[in-house]
Amino acid sequence: MSEHRRKPPQPQGGGRAAARRGQAGSSPGRRAAPRGATGSPSDSYGSGYSGSGGEERPYGGRAEARRAAQRSGGGRRRAAEPGRGGRRAGPSGPDGPGRGRGRSASPAKKRFIDYPRAGKYGAARWLPSWRLVTGTFLAFMGGLLAAAGIGYAMVGIPNPQDTALAQNNVFYWSDDTQMASTGGQTNRQLVPDAEIPKDMKDAVVSAENASFYEDNGIDPAGIGRALFNMARGGETQGGSTITQQYVKNTFLSQEQTISRKFKELFISIKVGQKMSKDEILAGYLNTAYYGRNAYGIQAAAQAYFGVDAKDLTTSQCAFLASVLKGPNFYNPDGGVGAGATAEANTKRAKERWSWILDRMVEVGRMPAADRAKVGDFPKFKKQSSNLSGQSGYLIDIAKEYVAKKTGLSPEALDQGGYRIYTTFDKKKVKELEAAVEKTRKSFLEPKKREKDKYVQFGGASVDPKSGAIVALYGGEGYDKGHYSNNANTLGVPVGSTWKPIVLAAAMKYGTYETDGEPLSPLAKYNGNDLLVIKDQNGDPIMGNNGKPFRQKNEGTKAWGMVTLKKAMEQSINSPFAQLGIDVGLPNTQKLANDMGISSGFFDKANIRNVSFSLGTSTPSAIRMADAYGSFANEGAHFEPYSVTKVLKDGEELPVFKAPTKQIAMDANIANNVTDVLENVVQNGTGKKVADIGFPVAGKTGTTDENKSAWFVGYTRELSTAVTLFRTDPGKGKLLSMNGTGGVPSIHGGDIPAQVWKDYMVEAMKSYGTPEPFPEAEPIGEIINDTPTPTVVPTPTESVEESPSPSPSPSESLTSPSPSPSETCFGFQCNDVGGSGNGGTDGGVTSSPTPTTTETDGSSNGNGNGNGGIFGGPSG
Repeated sequence: MSEHRRKPPQPQGGGRAAARRGQAGSSPGRRAAPRGATGSPSDSYGSGYSGSGGEERPYGGRAEARRAAQRSGGGRRRAAEPGRGGRRAGPSGPDGPGRGRGRSASPAKKRFIDYPRAGKYGAARWLPSWRLVTGTFLAFMGGLLAAAGIGYAMVGIPNPQDTALAQNNVFYWSDDTQMASTGGQTNRQLVPDAEIPKDMKDAVVSAENASFYEDNGIDPAGIGRALFNMARGGETQGGSTITQQYVKNTFLSQEQTISRKFKELFISIKVGQKMSKDEILAGYLNTAYYGRNAYGIQAAAQAYFGVDAKDLTTSQCAFLASVLKGPNFYNPDGGVGAGATAEANTKRAKERWSWILDRMVEVGRMPAADRAKVGDFPKFKKQSSNLSGQSGYLIDIAKEYVAKKTGLSPEALDQGGYRIYTTFDKKKVKELEAAVEKTRKSFLEPKKREKDKYVQFGGASVDPKSGAIVALYGGEGYDKGHYSNNANTLGVPVGSTWKPIVLAAAMKYGTYETDGEPLSPLAKYNGNDLLVIKDQNGDPIMGNNGKPFRQKNEGTKAWGMVTLKKAMEQSINSPFAQLGIDVGLPNTQKLANDMGISSGFFDKANIRNVSFSLGTSTPSAIRMADAYGSFANEGAHFEPYSVTKVLKDGEELPVFKAPTKQIAMDANIANNVTDVLENVVQNGTGKKVADIGFPVAGKTGTTDENKSAWFVGYTRELSTAVTLFRTDPGKGKLLSMNGTGGVPSIHGGDIPAQVWKDYMVEAMKSYGTPEPFPEAEPIGEIINDTPTPTVVPTPTESVEESPSPSPSPSESLTSPSPSPSETCFGFQCNDVGGSGNGGTDGGVTSSPTPTTTETDGSSNGNGNGNGGIFGGPSG
């Protein structure tokens, strides 16, 4: 080592180092190892050291002392003593182990679980040893096996004939008297394994659990997925074996909880050991729900095909295996919710039926030659039901609401045990049904007139001050073979009953001409036939033929400049077509959302077209009655609801609270709309109900080619919508009603208005003296308040479509359109064609998209898009 790096020797006579060295021999404290202790040459400093008692040369500092101590221990760091927090011990003295810094030693104590680990430093101190990891794993597995053993020992197999019978659901009227009792043990018959066709067994095994005959009755991976998702708060996963499904149907509730999954696991293991595979499969097929209120294979065979289970064909077996996936979405009759129409369900059922037959070949349960011999999709018998009249429709509406509020599936609800208290007024339901039947009998003769076939009535009545659905008419009844609910049907355009919403939007948002200030209903617009509609820049909106688009009215009368109040009275199309563009279509859409009509009800083909303002949207009768309730209730809106209370096992479910009030528009806007609609009844297209005897406001509506007709009206106490339409039962499309009832055409001020009047005369008797409407105060700017200009007839050669023959203005008839647009019914929608045709009651037109910078308003407002009357399909 070079001289300049070597530490110079310390003075012999003084300094702290010398003091320490002087104490080394006697102090019980820290000591340096004596020279030569290890026998290493490095222990001496060379010539200055005498091997036999010569003068001892001092150390070169604490660092040298530490190195010497390490050398004396063989070059290894000594482990920390217990209780020393990892400090190193000093070298041993003559009297025993050294304890640096003067502390006394204590014996080490062994811990049962050495964690954190003694004798380790840094991260190593916190890393468990392999002994600890192995021991923990073995302890966990032992505890798990012990728990499983205890659970297995405690689980018994109940008698399936006692536990598999579902309870009834009981529905109550608004006065708490019983309406109907459904579900439960009303339709189940257990049959022995020998009476279940082999094709039925093979179809179910192929579709749901191909390894059924080889597995142990459980699917650990499927259970693991379900537990993981439930722990995260998500949906449970499928993948259960047939054994697990049998156990769930037979011995357990339908709740999706972790405890229920564990019970299912233990019982499935025991069932798999105690019962044969044939017994399990027969038990499953005897307890499963197939729709049509049929529990078990025998009841299902009778409900769908009118045969015993043993006589089912291969095709019928494949269908019943298909419907097991979920009757609400695979029963061709239709189900609960907007996505479960008869058409959609039939399509799904046919696809799964075909897949199951192919799957049977794939897994070796049917020869390919036999698959080729299977005929067409099976035909079903007419569904029988003990739910006559309106009961079936009322129950469907209530079940849909309960499912939405609780998250229960329709299948889970059908297991029964619920007491459901509804808002339906028994007396008013019967009064609405009587009003429809009275008109049906006097108006239709389907045996004599072809046009009278397939005509449908629908209606709904809502309390404006709460949103409670008090009555509805859904059709002739389940017992008559009519299963779709006309009060809740989608796809029937509402025509001119949409115009009051456009007018209300003009009062709420103003127009581009008023800079957003409210527009008065006394503002004037051009009401002439074949009016050129302009965008907000004042430029003509171009039609499909490259020429300016012209809006068609009912006739060719030159109305000139008319107030919006007058235009509403006579249901003139052209002023409202232009008004909708001036207000901005998104603003009308937003107000409709605020009134409870979600964007899912808007006709997507026309959502940005001129014709949107004339009623291309397709909300149900329930939704229209509820929306008009916002006018009746001075701008306050309540979501429609049908259930007030639900009990399960005697306990009331907490989610059924009455809807809260939402403000859709200012009170004076609603009151001005009411004033305008009172004038429609007294002087316009709604005159049929003018002599009803109490204050009434309402609006008529008729669509292109008379495919639908509406009357929506209200008092302060009750808002009611009535619709009339005609359908093709095979294709699900709307048909023209021209010629129905022996008259050239049908409009909203005729048949629907008569049904409305007959019902409301009786229904209003329960309210005593009807409340008058509030007075409307003047509102908004009056634009175009100039004398009516001289009207110059429009040359017909410049229009897109030739006008239809026109009745006089006082007539409320709608002539057919030269190029009718296709409308939507259910979920089968077609492209809209044609141009600006329409009738006095709101001929729904198809028209070009305005060339403005308006944004799509489908996402505005508060529509929830959940389906059916309680939201509509997502928009």
